[in-house]
Formats: sequence, structure tokens, C-alpha cells
Amino acid sequence: MHLDKNEIKELIPHREPFLLIDEIIEMEPGKKAVAVKHIKKNDFWFEGHFPGHPVTPGVLIVEMMAQTGCASMLALPENKGKIGFFGGIESAKFRREVVPGDDLTLTVEIVKTKSALGSVIGYGKGTATVDGKLACSAEIQFILK
Repeated sequence: MHLDKNEIKELIPHREPFLLIDEIIEMEPGKKAVAVKHIKKNDFWFEGHFPGHPVTPGVLIVEMMAQTGCASMLALPENKGKIGFFGGIESAKFRREVVPGDDLTLTVEIVKTKSALGSVIGYGKGTATVDGKLACSAEIQFILK
């Protein structure tokens, strides 16, 4: 399954400038998604992070993972129209800089879900790689309302 940016917008409520994934290249709804963010020199964060040495902030890489995982969960018919909120980040590790010109591949596997008070709580394991080399890994938690 391949989704372009417009099709991603049908799943998740994020919009520019905070829609941080460009395409989904693989997805098994509710189980796994693989997305790509093409890192461009005009991405909004580079103006201040850092002038003369542009680096994608780690927190935005983790947000890209969260958007990837939520897209997988929101692709399930029973979750249509819900909004995904961050519930937690654990074990985040950053291994290399992500810079303009990189194609960042984000893989999130949903490892557990549970229902609570009308919401769905999901747990995922994510990685972000550039050319097959690990840039970031994290365990994320999200809440669908």
C-alpha cells in the first residue's frame, strides 16, 4: 500500500507545516507502517536549528514516528475520524544527524493496544533510518480519542 501526502491527510488530522511525513510506502493497518520524510533545506526548523549547520531536531523525528504509527491505527475502520495524541516516549536514542538531502525512513510496529474510557491506547516501537543506517529508535505511546 502506498499513500501520498493527500491520502495521508485523509487518515490523520495533521496539516502543514506540521504534517511531517511525505509518503507511506508500506502499511498493515493497526500493525505496522513505513513512511518517508524527504528532508529538504527549506524545512521550517532549519532556520533556527542550527544556522550554518542544519540538523533535524530529535523531537521532530520522534513526532514523525508518531504520525507514522497513528496513520496505521487510524487506517482501521473503527478508528476513522479519531485524533491521535502523544501519550509517552521511552528509550529514545539518537545515533546520527539527519540533514537536508536525507530521505528518512520511519518504521513503526504497533506492539500492543488496549481500550480505556472510550479511547484506544497504543504502544509502538519505532526506528528512523537514513540509507539503512539507524538515526533514531524509540518506544512510543499514543491515545486515540
